Amino acid sequence: MATKLLSLTCIRKERFSERYPLVRKHLTRSRGGGAGDGSSSETAAFEIEEEISRAIFQVLGMTCSACAGSVEKAIKRVSGIHEAVIDALNNRAQILFYPNLVDVETIRETIEDAGFEASLIENEANERSRQVCRIRISGMTCTSCSSTIERVLQSVNGVQRAHVALAIEEAEIHYDPRLLSYDRLLEEIENAGFEAVLISTGEDVSKIDLKIDGEFTDESMEIIERSLEALPGVQSVEISHGTDKISVLYRPDVTGPRNFIQVIESTVFGHSGHIKATIFSEGGVGRESQKQGEVKQYYRSFLWSLVFTVPVFLTAMVFMYIPGIKDLLMFKVINMLTVGEIIRWVLATPVQFVIGWRFYTGAYKALRRGSANMDVLIALGTNAAYFYSLYTVLRAATSPDFKGVDFFETSAMLISFIILGKYLEVLAKGKTSQAIAKLMNLAPETAILLSLDEEGNASSEEEIDGRLIQKNDVIKIVPGAKVASDGYVIWGQSHVNESMITGEARPVAKRKGDTVIGGTLNENGVLHVKVTRVGSESALAQIVRLVESAQLAKAPVQKLADRISKFFVPLVIFLSFSTWLSWFLAGKLHWYPESWIPSSMDSFELALQFGISVMVIACPCALGLATPTAVMVGTGVGASQGVLIKGGQALEKAHKISCIVFDKTGTLTMGKPVVVETKLLKNMVLREFYELVAATEVNSEHPLAKAIVEYGKKFRDDEENPAWPEARDFVSVTGNGVKAIVKGREIMVGNKSLMTSHGVIIPVDAEELLVDAEDLAQTGILVSINSELIGVLSVSDPLKPSAREAISILKSMNIKSIMVTGDNWGTANSIAGEVGIDSVIAEAKPEQKAEKVKELQAAGHVVAMVGDGINDSPALVAADVGMAIGAGTDIAIEAADIVLMKSNLEDVITAIDLSRKTFSRIRLNYVWALGYNLMGIPIAAGVLFPWTRFRLPPWIAGAAMAASSVSVVCCSLLLKNYKRPKKLDHLEIREIQVERV
Repeated sequence: MATKLLSLTCIRKERFSERYPLVRKHLTRSRGGGAGDGSSSETAAFEIEEEISRAIFQVLGMTCSACAGSVEKAIKRVSGIHEAVIDALNNRAQILFYPNLVDVETIRETIEDAGFEASLIENEANERSRQVCRIRISGMTCTSCSSTIERVLQSVNGVQRAHVALAIEEAEIHYDPRLLSYDRLLEEIENAGFEAVLISTGEDVSKIDLKIDGEFTDESMEIIERSLEALPGVQSVEISHGTDKISVLYRPDVTGPRNFIQVIESTVFGHSGHIKATIFSEGGVGRESQKQGEVKQYYRSFLWSLVFTVPVFLTAMVFMYIPGIKDLLMFKVINMLTVGEIIRWVLATPVQFVIGWRFYTGAYKALRRGSANMDVLIALGTNAAYFYSLYTVLRAATSPDFKGVDFFETSAMLISFIILGKYLEVLAKGKTSQAIAKLMNLAPETAILLSLDEEGNASSEEEIDGRLIQKNDVIKIVPGAKVASDGYVIWGQSHVNESMITGEARPVAKRKGDTVIGGTLNENGVLHVKVTRVGSESALAQIVRLVESAQLAKAPVQKLADRISKFFVPLVIFLSFSTWLSWFLAGKLHWYPESWIPSSMDSFELALQFGISVMVIACPCALGLATPTAVMVGTGVGASQGVLIKGGQALEKAHKISCIVFDKTGTLTMGKPVVVETKLLKNMVLREFYELVAATEVNSEHPLAKAIVEYGKKFRDDEENPAWPEARDFVSVTGNGVKAIVKGREIMVGNKSLMTSHGVIIPVDAEELLVDAEDLAQTGILVSINSELIGVLSVSDPLKPSAREAISILKSMNIKSIMVTGDNWGTANSIAGEVGIDSVIAEAKPEQKAEKVKELQAAGHVVAMVGDGINDSPALVAADVGMAIGAGTDIAIEAADIVLMKSNLEDVITAIDLSRKTFSRIRLNYVWALGYNLMGIPIAAGVLFPWTRFRLPPWIAGAAMAASSVSVVCCSLLLKNYKRPKKLDHLEIREIQVERV
C-alpha cells in the first residue's frame, strides 16, 4: 500500500541534461569558451546544472495564445527564472528556475496575480538543497506579528518558503542547508523580538535524548560518546557538557534506544561507578506544557490586575455616589489634589508598568523592526490615559484652582480586560489543538517485550518503556491493552478496535499475517506482533505530522487577513488621532454645544476618550484567528473520523466540488476479487476439482489466482494454510492464465485465448456461461484437465455495500458523478448501472483519466478525483481535489489533498460536508471579526454621540476588543460538535450487516 500511495508523488531521478534540453543547450554554450578555459567552463556549467530546478503548474483560465503570452511575460519578470514554456492547450506551465533566488510559491502567486488560477503539479528541486524545520514561537499577539516573522524569514538568503501559524504559534520553514543552518533561523526570529524553540528538523526525524544518572566524569562521557558512535546506524552523538543529557541521531531500521542504553550502562560500569540511562523527559518544553504555562501566567496576571483595578474602579465609579465615602475621597491633600486621585494613581501605576509591561516590550520589539501590532495600540491607548491622568494629578497638586478629571480607571481596566481576553483566548485556542493531543496520547506508555527461542516460541517476557521498542521486536498484546507499535501478527487471533486511528466504528478481526496499527485497542484475544515501524515512521506519528502540517498550511482566503494586517494597525492609529483631533477642534471652535460635554470633563478630555476608544477597539487579533482556528478544529475533527484533510487550501476547494470522478477497482468495488459461482461440465467432486485448481494457481501472484486459492480453502477447512499437491512444470502465460502438472494431470486455468492456443475445445454451454458472466460484471475463468474443458469459474470484484447510496446522496447534493476505469466496457457499464452512474469512460489509460478531469474543469466544474493511488496519480494531481481512498496504515502521502482512511465511499461525502461546514464557519468568523471593527470603530469615534449622547468608554472598548477574539475562537470550537450527515448512518449499519453475512 505504501508503494501504491507514494507513487502519487514519486519523482523519477534521471540525468538533468537529458530531461531538460533547454538547459543542455545553455550548458553547451558555456563549454564553448576559449582554448584553455574548458575546465573552468565545465565546472561553472556543472554548478548551474545543480542549481536549476523544474516546476510544472496547472494554469486555469487561459483561452488563447495571448493568455499564454501574458503568463510567460509575468513569470519571466520574476528574478531567478531561467526559462518558461506555457502550453495553453493543455493548461500547463513548465518553469526552469534557480531555487536559491525564487521558490515555487512565488511563481504560483505571480501567475495568479496575472489573473489565472495556478496549482503546482510537479517540483523537481534538488532534494539535497531543501530541509524543513519546525519552530515554536512565543510572543506573537496578532496576525501582523506572524506576517512580520514570515517577511523576516523569507528575506534570509537560503530560505525557500516560510509559513507562520498564529493559532498554533509555530513556523514551518523550507531552507537550503548549504546556505544556512536552523540556528540562523532561530537567531533571526529572536532578533525580530520573539522567543524561538526548535521543534524538529528534517535530520531530527530519528533522534532521541537520553538522560544519564549516576557518577560520571568527562572521561567516562567521552567513552560513552565513542561507544555510541561506533554502533551501526548511529549518525551522530551530541553531549551537552556540564549536563546529563545525550542526543543520538540514528537510523531506526538499523538500531534503536534500547541498544544505546545497553551500550551506555555496560561501557561505563566498573569504570566510574554504576550509571543508569533513561529516555530524557521533555519536561516543560512540549507544546501542551508551554500552553499550560501560558494559561497560568495570564491567569495570575489577571488576578493581580483585579487586586489593583477593582479598588480603582470603585473609587472612580461607585464610591463617588455614596455619602460619607465621597467626602473622604474628595478631601483635598495639596491644593486641588484629592485623596481619591492619590489612591487611583498609586493603584493604577503597578497595573500600567508591572502587569502591563508585556505590552511595552511587545510594542518596542514591533516598532524596532518597523511594524505595528496589537501591543502598539494597547500601549498607546493606555499610556495616553495614564499620562494624561498623571498630568491632571500634578496640575492639581501645584494649582489652587485647576479642575480636571483623571482616567486612571481607564488604563487599569483596559489592561485588565485585555489580559482577561488573552487568558480566555489562550484557553480556547488550547482546545482547538486537542485533536493532536489526543492522537499523541494514544501510544501506550509500556509494552511487553518477548524473547523467542530458536523455534520461534516465546521463552521470556519483560515489560519495557513503550519508547524503547525497536524494529523487528516481538511484543505481546494482551486483551484490553493498546497495540504498542505498528507491525504484523505472528501468533494469535483477536479483534482490534481501530476507531481511534481510522474512525472505523467496528472491531477488525486479526489473525496471523494481518497488520496492526500502534495506538489501537486489542479487545479479546492475545496477539504476538512483530514490529515493523517505530517512532516517526509509525502510522500514528505520520497522522499527527499530517494534521500538524495541515494546521500550518494557510487557506487562500487567509490572504485577505494577511493583506489587511499590513496596513490595519497604522490605519487605526491614524483614525484614532483623527478622531481625537476632530473632536478637540470641534470643541475649541464651539462647533457643538457645551451641553454635550459631561460635567466632569472638558472638550479635550472628551476628545481623548473618543480617540483612545477607537485605538483599543480596532484590534486585528480576531481577523488573524478567523481562518486558522477553524482549520485547526476542522482538520482535527476530520482526523478523528478517519478523514485527513491537508490544510486550508484543500478545505477551501472541497466545499466548491461540483463533480467527482471515481476510479472503479478498489474505489467503487471492494478491490478483492472473490469466486461467486462454479459450473462443472463433467462429473467431478468439487473438493478434488478445487484441489487441482488451487495447487496450480497457488504459484501465481495474480489477484484472480489468489481469489481462487482463497475459495479453495473452504473445501479444506481442517487447515488454516493447507498444503496443496505439488505443481510441476508451472508456466504463467502473461495475460492469459497458467498451466502445470498436478498429480500427473495437465491443468490449465485461464481465458479463451489460453484454451484455444492449446487446442482445447470450448463447448457452446461454456461460451454462454462466459457471456452471462460478462453481463453480470464478472470475469469468466476456464479450467481444463488433460486438454478437456471441465469447469467455468465466475470471479467478481463486488461492489462496496454503500456505493449506490453514496452516489445517490451525492446527486442530492447537486454533485455529478463520473466513473473512469481501465476495465472493459461491458464490466464498466454493468458496474455503473448498479451504482447509478450515468457517465462512464472505460478502457482508459492513466493519462486519459487526467484528460477527462481537465475537460470537466474546462467546462466550469470544480473536480474531485477519488482513486486508490495505483494508476490514478495523473488524475489525482490534475483534479482540484485529489482524494486517496483505501490508505490503510500508509498515511505518508503527499499528492492527495484528502486521505480517506476507512476505504468507505461515505467518507467522500463526510469530507465534502465537513469542508462546507468548516468554510461556513470561516465566513462566520470573518463576519464576527470585521463586524466588530466596522460597527465598533464608528461607535467608538462618537458617531452616535450627537443624537444619543452615547459614548463608548475606553475600558468597554477594550472589553469589546477582547470579546471579538474570544468569540471567533469559540465560534471555531463549535465545529467540535460536528456530526456527519444522518443519512450516512444507515449506510454504515448496512455495511456491518453485509460484513457479518
